[in-house]
Amino acid sequence: MIPFRERNPVVIGGVGLTVIALLIFGAFNVQDLPLIGSGQKYTAAFSEAGGLKSGDEVRIAGVKVGKVDDVDLDGDHVRVAFRINGNPRFGTETGASIRVKTILGAKYLSLQPKGSGRLSAGSEIPLERTVSAYDVVEAFSDLTTTTEQIDTQRLATAMDTLSTTFKNSPAEVKASISGLSRLSRTVSSRDDALRELLGHAGGVTKVLSDRSGQLTTLIDDGDALFKEIQNRRQVIHALLRNAAALGVQLSGLVDDNRAQIGPALNHLNAVVALLQRNQSSLDRSVALLAPFARVFTNTLGNGRWFDSYIQNLVAVPPTPRVGSSARIPSGGSR
Repeated sequence: MIPFRERNPVVIGGVGLTVIALLIFGAFNVQDLPLIGSGQKYTAAFSEAGGLKSGDEVRIAGVKVGKVDDVDLDGDHVRVAFRINGNPRFGTETGASIRVKTILGAKYLSLQPKGSGRLSAGSEIPLERTVSAYDVVEAFSDLTTTTEQIDTQRLATAMDTLSTTFKNSPAEVKASISGLSRLSRTVSSRDDALRELLGHAGGVTKVLSDRSGQLTTLIDDGDALFKEIQNRRQVIHALLRNAAALGVQLSGLVDDNRAQIGPALNHLNAVVALLQRNQSSLDRSVALLAPFARVFTNTLGNGRWFDSYIQNLVAVPPTPRVGSSARIPSGGSR
């Protein structure tokens, strides 16, 4: 066998680069790998997407079992690709529907298990077994559009005509027609208020729809804030508990050293009282010390020497030189 160091380095480098490229490709497509990929893939056909998007949840009986991978147009319908994790049971006749998750319009894909066996991986749920979601915003928009197209005056006239036509009818029929007539008049008289109400409702739903991302972010931030408060609550609780333990330890320390601490505090009180009684003397000493310190500083600030004078001290007689006489001054020395 040829030793590794004697092999062709070009071949070794090529093999190493190929292995690295395969590892990078696998890292970016780990979900599609057959053994370690996250779940099995399925598709479902819908007449319209209904606000469903990639990343939304897939649920069975309200339990999350996967997520939506892609929502794409496929001819005259929408093709939704999703992934199932684990091993949930759903038969070959399983249906799918798009449902509303939150009042802000978030959606999720719901599977309704049906039939025997299990739907094989890669299968598609056909259009006849899927139900699209009905958007609340669209419902209010359709209601507003429909009410705007109704001629309330004609409706009231038609109801009056119908009531007149059936005036010779039995009492039960006339009561019903009269009630319809009064209802039509009520609707006609409240037409402006109803239009204003529906207009405001449409505006509110549109604002909520436009700000759904911000509201979701606000809710997420509030959740993070509450979690941080909960975390800080644990820290504060631990701090208080440690402070209580420290108080217990200090109490024990004081009890153990009470015999030494008591006399020491008594002596300290006596010293403080003595200093307070002599406060005026200490202040005068400091005041008198200031001129002396100033003069002494000036004396020592003349260089490497200093002058001093002592009263009534006889000067040391100088040593006489040969051939000369010396005179001793009287009265002091410098």
